[in-house]
Amino acid sequence: MKKPNSKYNMIQEILEKTEAEVEKMPPVNILIAGKTGVGKSTLINNVFREKLADTGIGKPVTKHLRRITKEGIPIVLYDTRGLELQEKIQKQVMREIFDLVEQNKNSREAIHAVYYCIQANSSRIEDTEIELIKEISEILPVILVLTQSIGKPADEFSRYLENMNLPVAAVQNVMSEPYEISDDYVIPRFGLKQLIEKTLQLIPKESREAFNNAQQADIERKAKAARRWASRYVATTFGVGFAPIPFSDASLLVPMQVTLLAHITAIFGISLDKSTIVSIIAAVGGTGSATMIGKTVVANAFKFIPGAGTIIGGIISGTTASIVTSALALSYIEVLSIIATKEKEGESIDLGLLERLMRSQFKKNLKLDRSELNTKELEFDNDEALNDAYSTYSDLEDETRNAVPLPKKVSRAVNKFVKDHLPFKRE
Repeated sequence: MKKPNSKYNMIQEILEKTEAEVEKMPPVNILIAGKTGVGKSTLINNVFREKLADTGIGKPVTKHLRRITKEGIPIVLYDTRGLELQEKIQKQVMREIFDLVEQNKNSREAIHAVYYCIQANSSRIEDTEIELIKEISEILPVILVLTQSIGKPADEFSRYLENMNLPVAAVQNVMSEPYEISDDYVIPRFGLKQLIEKTLQLIPKESREAFNNAQQADIERKAKAARRWASRYVATTFGVGFAPIPFSDASLLVPMQVTLLAHITAIFGISLDKSTIVSIIAAVGGTGSATMIGKTVVANAFKFIPGAGTIIGGIISGTTASIVTSALALSYIEVLSIIATKEKEGESIDLGLLERLMRSQFKKNLKLDRSELNTKELEFDNDEALNDAYSTYSDLEDETRNAVPLPKKVSRAVNKFVKDHLPFKRE
């Protein structure tokens, strides 16, 4: 192990390593087909992060096909246009799709799956669409996505399509955005997690990490993947063969923890800026040099690890390094889950609250015994860990919302002091 030098910038290293991890991911490529107005853009914006249909760069690759990409998101979407027009145009669109598939075959641009979108409440599918779906299914796996699936008619249409025995991989009803029935009743979005699951079963194994990075509909899936990876990384890094180090050399752990945090960030697919990472790291390690951060993380940990003793003249064993780094990873994953959820909902994020949340979760995770740390990724069956993080963040938000501003606090204190020291009390 080698100590980081005095110029080592932990925050910059996390950002650069995250970018490098994402660039290494083989991209996933999906064709989105369907008539204009069926809700393709709404689907894209809710399945994939950063409102990809609105903010991505859309370049025409043919007259009726548009390629949508965005830097830092390892996915390419192809959007079709013109399927609602006359039969001559529809055949031209079909020809362009087949040419594109053939042209990109056996390359990084190869298309992996097709979402064919139909508005569920239209309750009809035209013969030309059936023909197109059959032809595409001969060369690519197709998922029929029934958009705006409200009520019984949508369910009946889904059953009707399944009974047609079309050569498709799946039929999936979705409601991409909450649908307001009245001021008192809103139908929540649904079906997107199932669409994610079905897509992952179709695409090549090497592109699944990229798809998980790009999707935002299933935050728990991201968290579980990150926990699984972190658990393996900690076990191999601090297991058999890890030589104990003096506390004074705690900075030796920092490059390993940077690799850990960068890979977790890449799994989540969150475009973190420096200020956000600074706030998160400051919660457990301060904002100093790598040497100071390494020592501070371990010193803070020693206070909460049961039976760890004191840091004075202390030796950092593989077990201690494993517990500290596992707690760091789990807490970071929980904080990223909050960030990802807030971004998906279009809500602002308070960096001060993130820092407090990270500190709180770090303390909790340090107190887990070793067997709990090794198996905590399995807890996601009931989402207990994420629910705890969400609850803690909500409590912090409430505290901030209800907090008395400092000028008022000072004014109240002064008034109380004056009142308590009056020479007489008025009756």
